[in-house]
Amino acid sequence: MAINVRNEGAKVNSNINVTPMVDVMLVLLIIFMVITPMLHKGVDVDMAKVDNPTPMQDADKDDALIVAVQRDGGVFFGSEKVAPEALTQKIKDKLASRTTNKTVFLRADARAKYKAVADVVDNVRAAGVDALGLLTETRKSTPEPPRTGGM
Repeated sequence: MAINVRNEGAKVNSNINVTPMVDVMLVLLIIFMVITPMLHKGVDVDMAKVDNPTPMQDADKDDALIVAVQRDGGVFFGSEKVAPEALTQKIKDKLASRTTNKTVFLRADARAKYKAVADVVDNVRAAGVDALGLLTETRKSTPEPPRTGGM
């Protein structure tokens, strides 16, 4: 009586096929590359850079009222270009449906003319806004270069 031993473990292939995983990763990369630029809402402006900005989490909400002033003096309410004198009425229309959180956020270009920004602030205040938030960016802190000797 002999025992018949089967050696099935010798036939097992333990190599992992990574080709499907690479295909999936490439598709996801392409999707993210296409979608990411579309996530940016509003108008591009080079905001002023400051050392200690006040965090304003409400500005990131979908229903936030954001006014942008470009370098050339163009005024945008959300992503719609408006004339500065029509801004007051547009903000009044948006605020009419709100009972709380009557805050408007201003994204002004760092090189915009002071008069253009002051006119926008005046028009926003004329609309009856409770609070006006000025959005800025955090300045990247760079270490000071070492001082050389000599007085």
